[in-house]
Amino acid sequence: MRTAEAAALLEGGRKIVLVHGNADVDAIGSAFAIAKAFPPADIYAPNGVDRVAKMVCEKLSVPVKEACDIAAYEKVVVVDTSSPEQLQKDGLVVPEGAVIIDHHAPTGRWPEERFVCDDTRTSCCEIAMEIADGARKDYGRDAALCLLGGMLTDSGHFQFADARMMRAFADLMERYGIPMDEALALTRAPVSMNEKVAAMRGVGRSRFERIGDMIVAVSTVSSFEAACCRALLLSGADVAYVGSQREGEFRVSGRATQDAVRRGVRLDEIMGSLSRETYTDGGGHGGAAGMAGAGDAEAMLNMCMMKTMEVFRVIKNRPEGRRGVRRRFAFGPRGRGIGGDS
Repeated sequence: MRTAEAAALLEGGRKIVLVHGNADVDAIGSAFAIAKAFPPADIYAPNGVDRVAKMVCEKLSVPVKEACDIAAYEKVVVVDTSSPEQLQKDGLVVPEGAVIIDHHAPTGRWPEERFVCDDTRTSCCEIAMEIADGARKDYGRDAALCLLGGMLTDSGHFQFADARMMRAFADLMERYGIPMDEALALTRAPVSMNEKVAAMRGVGRSRFERIGDMIVAVSTVSSFEAACCRALLLSGADVAYVGSQREGEFRVSGRATQDAVRRGVRLDEIMGSLSRETYTDGGGHGGAAGMAGAGDAEAMLNMCMMKTMEVFRVIKNRPEGRRGVRRRFAFGPRGRGIGGDS
């Protein structure tokens, strides 16, 4: 479905805008812009929002419901959510006729007739902006700032940005008079001691494999999986997977450097294929993806590592694959490789 068709469906009626579990700033920014552009609308986070998104909501006074009766609304919109399972709420059923707006690789879990998806976009906020702007809607400065926050966070503060996102970002800044320092300050938060400790422990528990000049690392923590992934990348890994176990449920976050993505690593494809094989929920983007469901975190990490090594071998065997000696890497004392160059 095209954005103009989506805009037409969003006109009129009382709406509820749903976001995925542990919603990030991209999800909140998309939902806030849609809610402001096509009132009346409420935002519902069935399984809460993450730490940075909560801070952004407080700064901009974004109203997010923690409970609601979906049946009380005339229209339902779902943003930045690649499958119904990502809503992570038992008993929540997305009704037929809901409008789905997303930028992840399609999983086939949403009906195509009301599905707006562009997986070439860096952020879902860009699609929400395009829908609202195409309908000539004014969503206001706060929603525009929230859209900037979503673009910032989903692009890794411009590391994964493309020219289209940068143009959209600049357009919002100019149109609503938002200086860059204000946009950057929106998502800036001090790193908690718990997050620091989790990242340090994750690096210490890490293990890695090397194929040619590329390294994939895995580790386990009890929380802050994404922070630990970032720490592993800073330690020298090209691709990092970090898992956590909660009784019979697991969660795995994956991150890749921009250089690895350019060379052919696609975490959305790796984790998406694994989720289909294991009947779990997974997907994301080339440089950032995740999986969750029933199962063992260690087993999932091993599968992620093996799949990634297969990709590394393909890269290594290409004429341009080898790039000479890599930088030194610095994993913790238990982070010794479980294999050498293959």
